Amino acid sequence: MTKDVSMRRAVAHSSISICMLLVAVHLFGCAGASAPPNANDSVQSAPNDNSNPANGNTDTADTIDAGEANPLLDPLSMPGEATLAMENFRSASQCAACHPNHYNEWRTSMHSYAMIDPVFRALVEARQRDFDGERDRFCTQCHSAIGTRGGDIVEHFSFDELEPITLEGITCESCHKVTGIVRPYNSGHVLDDNAAMHGPIQDPVENAFHESKYSPLHDTSEFCAGCHDVVEQSGLNLERPYEEWVTSPAGEAGRNCQSCHMPTYSGTAVDPAIAEALGAPERDNLHRHWFSGVDLPLTDDFLSEDELEEARARVVALLESAGEIEVTAAPTVVAGGQIDVFVTVRNLIDAHNLPTGSTFNRQLWISVTATDAEGTAIYQTGDLDANGDLRNHFSELDPYGDADLITFNSGFIDADGNPTVYPWKAAEHISNSLAPLYEVTHTFFVPTSPETVGPVTIETRLRFRAFPPFLLRTLGLPQYIDKLDITDIDEATITVEVE
Repeated sequence: MTKDVSMRRAVAHSSISICMLLVAVHLFGCAGASAPPNANDSVQSAPNDNSNPANGNTDTADTIDAGEANPLLDPLSMPGEATLAMENFRSASQCAACHPNHYNEWRTSMHSYAMIDPVFRALVEARQRDFDGERDRFCTQCHSAIGTRGGDIVEHFSFDELEPITLEGITCESCHKVTGIVRPYNSGHVLDDNAAMHGPIQDPVENAFHESKYSPLHDTSEFCAGCHDVVEQSGLNLERPYEEWVTSPAGEAGRNCQSCHMPTYSGTAVDPAIAEALGAPERDNLHRHWFSGVDLPLTDDFLSEDELEEARARVVALLESAGEIEVTAAPTVVAGGQIDVFVTVRNLIDAHNLPTGSTFNRQLWISVTATDAEGTAIYQTGDLDANGDLRNHFSELDPYGDADLITFNSGFIDADGNPTVYPWKAAEHISNSLAPLYEVTHTFFVPTSPETVGPVTIETRLRFRAFPPFLLRTLGLPQYIDKLDITDIDEATITVEVE
């Protein structure tokens, strides 16, 4: 791993001078840009980005040539009239009898939660209000392709009036009836309601319930890209894990998204009793359907307590393998002097940035606490206010109160130069998430006084949270704030003697 200190070292003490960058980074966002998708193209290139892979990536909406595409309609993913017959799609519960493992994993996944997630619903409803229903389907084109293409989700729709199959979100046949991909973003899949069940098993066993067909597409990162890369209707790039993967070491080595997020295991693709009756073989390339990521459901009724703890364990394991933190300083300091503390953060992921995806929702930050021998804190950054928020622009109690705060995520700036939490209001997008296997070193200046009693203990943590509390308050969801987990991805501690 090569280290370019001139590019990768930032002085946290001077962070207030670049507050607009950091303010945006404390919000939402991504990097890169593209024109709005055109479903009439054959296979389009994904949005691209040529900016610095580590820090300060900036994307603007007003520089995008939107062409003649109608942002309100997309013949593939947001058609003017229904292009699918919703009655041709089976509920996931019908798949459970033969595929109990796959079903039970999916049932506890965020794919199953996609249309009932209160944060998602609140953001969609805010978009509905701002556009008077005209752009209601932008977010649902991925969260329920069946409902959006099948005519259930229309302008001014209400979640309470949607069909059960729509509310299943990214259900079994949302993926397994995909026959191709037009573009690697914005619901770019070709979904055929009359198709066989497509999947990565090369020799599927014939059965009376459904036709099965081998699909090499389902074992590629491009398949995931169809929904996990997202471009706003203004042309602003919102999420780009696939584009990050394309130029990553993992992408260059040909290792796909599924290798981490749908790991393989050995067993039978169907219930063992059914497998015996059909003569189905045991396989060593079955995929888990938890689709493990960094999110946990916030509602009480989605998972049992045991299921929630199992899901939390998967999230923590994924995060703890994602990054690391190191801290160094001179071994001694003269009382009254300054301790220069060097904190290095590394992205250990070789496939995408840290964080990735909806980085505009994520918070990843450095926490530094220095205490003297009596346990008195003499320096702190990355701590929370009484509302549980970082002390940045969005802190209601101490805005801009943490001048040394270092975060690794992204944020939106509106046309007036103000931070915004809503991507459709954004004119600019700034990101400083870490590129694959990248590292960055920040310097923190810890003061001492002539009375400081040594040694000074300096504790550093790399901390992650899926949503900031201020976002939930903004969306009218304060009841879920207590359910937000903070995960310490890594921590490191040193002591400095005081002379």
